[in-house]
Amino acid sequence: MIVINQKTKENLRKFYKNKKFKPLDLRPKKTRSIRRGLTRREMQIMSAKESKRRWNFPMRKYAVKA
Repeated sequence: MIVINQKTKENLRKFYKNKKFKPLDLRPKKTRSIRRGLTRREMQIMSAKESKRRWNFPMRKYAVKA
């Protein structure tokens, strides 16, 4: 039974690989907060306002004499 179930699940994973929606049992479980959180790509995107602020006020560079 175990082998049959594993094969069935494996075939379903292949079938739904590039589909838009997947069955609930094939989606990643994780935790609720992780699933709801932003993706890495979404975190990296910078708004126009933020990019202007970073451009106009760059990180200060200081040289300390030793």
